[in-house]
Amino acid sequence: MNTKKYLLFTLIVLHSIAAFCQQSTDATLSALKVVKPGATLVKLPQQFAFAEGPAVDKVGDIYFTDQPNDKIWKYDTNGKLSVFMDKTGRANGLYFDHQQRIIACADEQNELVAITLKKKVTVLLSNFEGQKLNGPNDLWVDKKGGIYFTDPYYQRDYWQRKKPEMKGCYVYYLPKGKSNAVIVDSLLVQPNGIVGKADGSTLYVADINDNKTYRYQINADGSLSNRQLFAAQGSDGMTIDVEGNIYLAGVGVTVYNAQGVKLGNIPVPSKWVGNLCFGGPHRDLLLITASESVYTLQMAVKGEE
Repeated sequence: MNTKKYLLFTLIVLHSIAAFCQQSTDATLSALKVVKPGATLVKLPQQFAFAEGPAVDKVGDIYFTDQPNDKIWKYDTNGKLSVFMDKTGRANGLYFDHQQRIIACADEQNELVAITLKKKVTVLLSNFEGQKLNGPNDLWVDKKGGIYFTDPYYQRDYWQRKKPEMKGCYVYYLPKGKSNAVIVDSLLVQPNGIVGKADGSTLYVADINDNKTYRYQINADGSLSNRQLFAAQGSDGMTIDVEGNIYLAGVGVTVYNAQGVKLGNIPVPSKWVGNLCFGGPHRDLLLITASESVYTLQMAVKGEE
């Protein structure tokens, strides 16, 4: 076979493989009832170092971080992508509170901070009982304005320290208006993804290094009880829809119903999915932060507000 014919043959084979993979992906998406029929992943026209932490505001605009590049991006309801903020304190996980402030896990100084839409930054929490936190990673704000957050340890190249001050990796709760957090679970190996139900009844936390996700009852004082294994799978980030389905990020997006039964996986053409959330004007657009790429997917269900 001469060189031209060989190159042509190679291109045909590669095209056939790509077409087969796309057909397989489309078939997988079609089988998931939570995905809008006929919907496909749409990749945003931008490369990131590591996209993370998406959060939605009250109108449906989605903000997310490119943590290694220390930026927060905005994807608005008209499909416009723009940089919202530079120099964010190495923001990672984000969540909007009821004042429409971005609450950010900012691990440059291992803090929780509040960022207004005018970019005013307020430090909410800078330590736990005088010790530096490991590196707040992901968070969820309850209906009372209290903040649940996970604090795993991932060594950063911009830190001077080479080991943690804390004895373990815990889940914390910071009540609204308070300057001191409390530990609400100290028994996980490496807590990471976290999300709660909008009615304030239930919290979900992923233990990524133990490959498990747990469900808790939220008590009136913000403490947790009745911990139960929800899924034998860990997660980087997670989100929830109005039907109570839980979406776990990692190798693609794995969807479980409210009873912990696996519904299927949304394949994502990236090595790792860091996080995801629902947004858009009708809260039915799933935005997926997948390392160097960000995708959107039109859904048949809405995210909880």
